[in-house]
Amino acid sequence: MATFFIGLVILLGGGFLYGGFCQKVFGPDDRETPAYAKQDGVDFVPMATWKNALINLLNIAGTGPILGPIQGILFGPIALITIPIGNIIGGSMHDYFAGMICTREGGLQMPDMIKRYTGKGVFWFYNIFICVLLLLVGAVFIYTPGDIAATQVFGFGGTATEPSTWVIYGVIFVYYLVATVFPIDKIIGRIYPIFGAILVFSAIGVFIAMLIKGYPLVNVWDAWNTDAFNYGDYFSTHHFVPIFFVTVACGILSGFHSTQTALISRTIKSEKEGRMTFYNMMVVEGFIAMVWAAGTMGLIQMGAANGGITMQMNDKGTLSYMVQAADGTLKAISATSVVGVLCRQALGPIGGTIALIGVIVLPITSGDTALRALRLTFADSFHIKQDNNARRLGLAIPMFCLVIVILIWAKFDTNGFNTLWRYFAWSNQTLALFALAATAVYLTANGKKQYIWMPMIPGFFYTVVCASYILNAKIGFNLPWNAAYIGALILAVVYVIAVVKRGQKELKKA
Repeated sequence: MATFFIGLVILLGGGFLYGGFCQKVFGPDDRETPAYAKQDGVDFVPMATWKNALINLLNIAGTGPILGPIQGILFGPIALITIPIGNIIGGSMHDYFAGMICTREGGLQMPDMIKRYTGKGVFWFYNIFICVLLLLVGAVFIYTPGDIAATQVFGFGGTATEPSTWVIYGVIFVYYLVATVFPIDKIIGRIYPIFGAILVFSAIGVFIAMLIKGYPLVNVWDAWNTDAFNYGDYFSTHHFVPIFFVTVACGILSGFHSTQTALISRTIKSEKEGRMTFYNMMVVEGFIAMVWAAGTMGLIQMGAANGGITMQMNDKGTLSYMVQAADGTLKAISATSVVGVLCRQALGPIGGTIALIGVIVLPITSGDTALRALRLTFADSFHIKQDNNARRLGLAIPMFCLVIVILIWAKFDTNGFNTLWRYFAWSNQTLALFALAATAVYLTANGKKQYIWMPMIPGFFYTVVCASYILNAKIGFNLPWNAAYIGALILAVVYVIAVVKRGQKELKKA
């Protein structure tokens, strides 16, 4: 457990120090926020700090900080150090500046913020990119909570041919539609406190259970190849960069988050609430990711015979999560089903079910605001009025029809969800590069050029991550790794040069 606690100290201590530094660099003041200046009772609505913080946490979490770490911990205990470091200097900083810039610029949504600081050409590319991503998020976050509910809560098969699967999807779908159309304080602002209580219970409950039960974890200074699993071999053969960072997105850095902080930029009462609402909530997400990573490692080290998980190579040469069936044989389960195993192993049948509900809540509370953000993106980009329910519904329905099409394809195609998730994961990380670039340009244009290293360090690194991944991937350019890495480094240098030049251009205009 020592490595886990070292990571926790880095997360909390680093969050306190670097969060304060980010706040000092931005310089929040007492000016009127968009929640008051543009109050409309629908999207621009002043809400309490605790409510904004909780909504933002639930918006950004999704299944990313759970399913990502469940798979990412196979790289070994280094994950328990990488997650907090990346969270502090990457994800939390990204979320804070994206949210604060959107707040100061009148509650802009991200496409208009990108247009303001990176230019029209990048804006239209970003707009297409973000719309596709938000559609994918909507589909993924109906699929994953629906399947977890079907298989882990209700005991159904969760297959595409079972009516129960589509009934559960339909319930989530209807909620999404309501949350997308109606005023933010009428639906999201009222129901999220309940969701938040369950979320906090699930994360803290698993954390406490790990301590009390003494989950066996591997430390970074221990031998990484254990009797339970060869983490060292997995690390050396699976390209930690970029695979780990694409797999574990939401606990470290996620471009999707900027679209959600932009929503909250329209509801915070004071700029000084930004650190708690934007930065600190990403730190909390990092804690969630660390808990699920450590919990999964504990299950693997226990083994299926002791109520945990046994990793086993299947006939296709890929790893499978195995649990012990009632008859004593090993049964393969999906990464999604690991969630149920950990919840019940840690908290028992009743507590485990409550925690499992918390896990189901996470993606639902990201999917609804993702589609809300998509509606606002269309409305702002094409100047479509959203002053009544009829107009909001008229814009939402075509979007939801596309989500239905994607969902049906992903469910009936045997490899549909895996393909959907890979594109979602890569595009999620790539989206962050736009927000980091806009932040660097904003700092330069506002006389703070000396601080552009803050967004440029993660910007350079994640350009290497995203570019090398797509250059190598079969769903991308299918280049060998050496060529992919060289190409990625070149693109990363080009990215930094382009951002610096754009910043200098904006500085001359100022």
